[in-house]
Order: sequence, then structure tokens, then C-alpha cells
Amino acid sequence: MATAMSGQPPLVDPAELIADPYAVYGRLREAGPVHRITGTDGLPAWLVTRYDDVRQALADPRFSLDKRNAKPGGYHGLALPPALDANLLNMDPPDHTRIRRLVSKAFTPRRVELLREPIRRTADRLLDAIAPHGHADLIASYAAPLPITVICDLLGVAPQNRQDFRSWTDALVAPDPARPETAKEAVRAMLGFFTGLLAAKRAAPADDLLSALIAVRDDEDRLTEDELMSLAFLILFAGYENTVHLIGNATLALLSNPDQLAALREDPGRLGAAVEELARFDGPAPLAIRRFPTEDVAIGGVTVPAGETVLLSLAAAHRDPHRFTDPDRLDIGRDGTGHLALGHGIHYCLGAPLARMETEIALAALLARFPGLALGVPHTGLKWRPSMRARGLRSLPVTY
Repeated sequence: MATAMSGQPPLVDPAELIADPYAVYGRLREAGPVHRITGTDGLPAWLVTRYDDVRQALADPRFSLDKRNAKPGGYHGLALPPALDANLLNMDPPDHTRIRRLVSKAFTPRRVELLREPIRRTADRLLDAIAPHGHADLIASYAAPLPITVICDLLGVAPQNRQDFRSWTDALVAPDPARPETAKEAVRAMLGFFTGLLAAKRAAPADDLLSALIAVRDDEDRLTEDELMSLAFLILFAGYENTVHLIGNATLALLSNPDQLAALREDPGRLGAAVEELARFDGPAPLAIRRFPTEDVAIGGVTVPAGETVLLSLAAAHRDPHRFTDPDRLDIGRDGTGHLALGHGIHYCLGAPLARMETEIALAALLARFPGLALGVPHTGLKWRPSMRARGLRSLPVTY
């Protein structure tokens, strides 16, 4: 990522952006509220860095998610087929309102609360499997399989159909530069997977969310076929991907801050509030989903032309000292409300109650089971996924 602005722009090292986005975005935030950048895809964009501006833009209806509002020659994004692309991350009202209303009943706090015991049982089962070994990669053995189990159970995806999903999402979120074709291969595989899954659910409906959405599509005609498949894709993809990173990053943050870990062990009742602080401190998304102004918009004294790509830096906003005191310090006693890790405005994360619950249960079970939990490698040995948009570890070696 390169920047251009009046005066001398801060230099951005792509490797540093992956390893420590907070240092990079912090320098940019101090240098100015808005920067003209060239993204890793080679396309121009505007990067917004300060909390108040980011929060306001997240809820501003002039910032569209619909790619049809991008100017010609601008943002292209991942080439998804229409059957996967007609999802809530590419929509504005009224389509966004209509589809979100259809699925929101599955993610109310009351409905999510019914999942608490199944999630706890899944967490205990996964920890039972690794307990005898004394060491593990917590991403592969815990942080990843827990949310994929939860979201697949919710949708009604059979266990034998889950094994390839992590490799597909890896290829989409952090494609291998040496093998650019892997992203296209993953798209084709996922399209085939969801086509077959919908056909199977139509032939044999069950008591699950996907069967319910198919009934809405077929009986009430409130979803197009592309919207149905795209919605299933988004729920499975986002419900899994973000929660993996939230659990993994939260675990690392606690292991890296022994005083906060000790305070949480001393009073486990603080875990709910701690999850909010952990989401602020090192959330799963350094950037919000791209947006396109439908008219010229002034942000932080800078006019961004209509149709240009705008990237809202959650990583920079969450470390803004004008909003959070001593923002680079993890403090589980902090009032973490107001963080933007799960969005803000009409595009607030639909699965936020579920993500919070999964993270809380995952951490509670992990800390209770392994009182001697510790990092298994030095911090310098940790590898982050090579993505500007997803903040997550490739692996998290631990001992216990």
C-alpha cells in the first residue's frame, strides 16, 4: 500500500502492515485523517483513519456498498459469480433491508442464547481431544473448528461436507501470490458446494436455517435464487471467518498480557466485558468493507469524489487516543463499548450476538481447562495471514 498526500506521506512497508497494522495505521492517523492510497490490488482508494470520521462514515447513507456506484476503472474486487455476489455486503436499502429482515430472526439474542449449551459442549469436546498432548496449534485444533461447527449446525451443513471450507476461505481472504488461480478455484468449488447443498435441502428439508430460507424463497418468493445462495455463502463465510480470528487474536492478546490474563482468571465474571475490549484491541478486520460515495463527500476536511473507493480503518480508529485512553494497552476493565469491530449503522454485523457468545465460551473453557496455558513460540515466531482485510494468525502454538 502506498500513500499520496500533501507534504511527505508516511512510508508503508507491506510486511509491517501485516505484522503490525496498528503501527502503520497509527502513523497515518497522526499524519492526517484521510489519505489517498494505492491498495494491494493496485487500485486507488481513500483511507480514513480517525475514530469519529470512521464511525460517522459507517452509518452515513451516502457511502454505498453497491459496486454499481463505483466509478468505471475503479474498484473491481474479487470476481465472484452472481450466485455468490448478491449478498448483504454488496447491497444498500431497500434490498439490504428486505434480506436482512428475513434472516435477522435467526440471530436475535434470544435465539442465540439457545445455542449456548451446544457451543459449550463443542468447546469441551475439542479441548478433550487436545488435553493429553500438552501442546497444540489452537487455530487448527480449537479456534477454527469451533465456529465452523456452530455455523454449519445452524445452517444444516453435514459434518462430512465441512472439511474443505477452511481452505476455500483461506484462498479467498489471503490468496497465495505465487498461485493466483487458487482464488478462482475456490470460487468454483464453493459455487458447486452451495448448488449441491441447496438441492439437497430442497429434496429433504430439515429443521435448520437454510431449509427455512429455501422455504421463504420457494413459497413466498421474497428472495431470488442468487440472493438465496449468496446469503447462505455470506452466513457461512462471515460467521466462520471473523469468529476464528476473534478467538485466536483474543487468546494471543491475553497470553501476551499476563496481568490482564491474571485479572480475568481471578474474576471470570468480567469475561463478557473483556471480549469487548479484546475486540477493540485486536479485532478480526483492520478495514471495514469498502464503500463508494454516491456524491462528493467531505471527510476530515478532505473532499472525496463520488464513486471512489473508501476504506475505513477500524484498526486506526480503535487506537485513536482521542476516543480511547492509552489505546495501545489492553485493559479488560476498560469500558469497551463504542468499538467498531462488529460494525456500526445498518450494516452492523448480523451475527454479532453469536460471535460474542462463541468467543466468551471459547475463552472461558480454554482458561478453565488449562491454568498453565502459555505461548509455545516467541512472538517473533508467530505468522500472520498475508491480508490487509483479515487480521488473523496462521497458527497459534501453545503449551499447557
